[in-house]
Amino acid sequence: MLYTRKGDNGTTKTFGCDQRISKSSIIAEALGALDEANSFLGLARARTEGKSFEIGKKKMDFANLILDAQQNLFIVQAEVAGSAMSITAEKIKEIESIIDGIEKILPPIKNFFISGATKDGAVLDITRTIVRRAERRVIAAKEEGKITVSAESLSYLNRLSSLLYALARISSHLEGVEEIKPDYK
Repeated sequence: MLYTRKGDNGTTKTFGCDQRISKSSIIAEALGALDEANSFLGLARARTEGKSFEIGKKKMDFANLILDAQQNLFIVQAEVAGSAMSITAEKIKEIESIIDGIEKILPPIKNFFISGATKDGAVLDITRTIVRRAERRVIAAKEEGKITVSAESLSYLNRLSSLLYALARISSHLEGVEEIKPDYK
């Protein structure tokens, strides 16, 4: 069933909790921001289907990397909703390894870049900013004492936005499109 009518009064329920919370609560806001990030990851995955690059001799497929991120975001969402699930340190190391590999391919960053050098890069940049917002919402809920979330899950959210930035940059690089620097005029 796609609707239950239980939320018509502005409340919702989280994982393993019989108590209903306001849909405007900071917990619902954090969960909604994570859901929005995951949806935009889906758009980025669909946009980049078939696109890949190599780190060393290992082929890295954009869509598979993004699908892994989507799966991991479900773990973070479950934790924010009250589950005992949490991101592992290994998942953080994996994402850092990919970012490090991409950085070796690209010229060093010396400036900010204007988003939208390529269509794929633009979608990845939008998704990056949405992940950053989700990270802020999760941190706010944690700081208010409304949720418990592991240091690993917070680190993962932070690295995910870095991965998306790296993917946006390498997307432009692969297409031979130069990133535009702001002129501040």
